[in-house]
Amino acid sequence: MRVKCVICDTIESIEDHLPSAKKLRNRPIHTYMCDECRARITEKTEKRVNTGQFFVYRSGKQKEWL
Repeated sequence: MRVKCVICDTIESIEDHLPSAKKLRNRPIHTYMCDECRARITEKTEKRVNTGQFFVYRSGKQKEWL
């Protein structure tokens, strides 16, 4: 299955039998993100969490993430 990263628009091939391919096929709302973009976002999020100024707001209450 050919997929396109939503951030950097690179086109990659993934196996048809993988769970991520099934999600993309059956639920078009799911999007694909390449490993490089996923690693970059994870790294930047971890840096923000480590500053102590990163909060996730859910159901109207302020909660600290991790």
